[in-house]
Amino acid sequence: MTESHIVVRNLSKTYRVPEREPGLGSALKSLVHRTYRDVEAVRDISFTIEMGEMVGFIGPNGAGKTTTLKMLSGLLHPTSGDAHVLGAVPWKREHAYLQHISMVLGNKSQMLWDIPPLDSFRTLADIYGVSLTDYQSTLDELVILLDMKELLTKPVRNFSLGERMKCELVAGLLHRPDILFLDEPTLGLDVSMQARLRRFFAEYNRRSGVTVILTSHYMADVVALCPRVILIHHGQLLYDGALQGLAEKLAPFKLIKVALSRADTQSILTLPDTVDVVERQNGNLTLRVPRPETPRLTAHLLNTLPVVDLTVEDPPIEAVIDQIYQEGKVEG
Repeated sequence: MTESHIVVRNLSKTYRVPEREPGLGSALKSLVHRTYRDVEAVRDISFTIEMGEMVGFIGPNGAGKTTTLKMLSGLLHPTSGDAHVLGAVPWKREHAYLQHISMVLGNKSQMLWDIPPLDSFRTLADIYGVSLTDYQSTLDELVILLDMKELLTKPVRNFSLGERMKCELVAGLLHRPDILFLDEPTLGLDVSMQARLRRFFAEYNRRSGVTVILTSHYMADVVALCPRVILIHHGQLLYDGALQGLAEKLAPFKLIKVALSRADTQSILTLPDTVDVVERQNGNLTLRVPRPETPRLTAHLLNTLPVVDLTVEDPPIEAVIDQIYQEGKVEG
């Protein structure tokens, strides 16, 4: 039986936010009588994550993702609810607990810009009590995986965003954490660097068995790394399960893309009412077809139209997620 590394039960976080009307009068009034409103960043969410899982934690801006990660890493106290990570209560910030977690944020830096990363790495190893032997073996492994040997002795200020991100990852993994919180780790990186970091995360998880929670607005990160997703919206948990299951649940249709030898597609008008023509251009057709009807319609197209090429695809996962963001619910 697997061991649950993260157990969250009815976790909530409410911020008390000051507010006032614009203008000098309102500003002066707020000095003696300030008004507040409560903002529910996270509302009664529960989930469990097992040892070694890589889980995508997704939702639109302001959904509560980073707030949740900050509570699980001990940076914030919840308003209510409970959580245990590696058997510890995160916000107690016990030394033994902090030794076994790491949080890497794509928009924050722990590197000192005027010195080479090796100096920062050595300091972090001392803070975490990593022996010189373990430090050197871990550093060597990470440097090879990230292909960054040439960066170790250069000042950080000379690095590109992608090179800096490599250093942030090494800094976060030097003490070999059991739990890794990744908050937008590929933010702002070019497509090539994003792909390289995805390969690194997958390989590092395979080698170390680290448990990973990943937040990202790049669905390619989630698709490549996370078989399971937890989706929250307005602080509430909307879905927890397989990423592919989410697509099948919310998009019970397939896309059939047809290339014809000529642009005459009038016969397509005889299709059933359940089939939608998504796009028609220069002899190319894209049809949205209910999943149960896909085999029959595919055979019909091949038998009645001058088909040069035909593909059957699932809808892009980005479209499925966007549908949830727009509707704010998961049905089906």
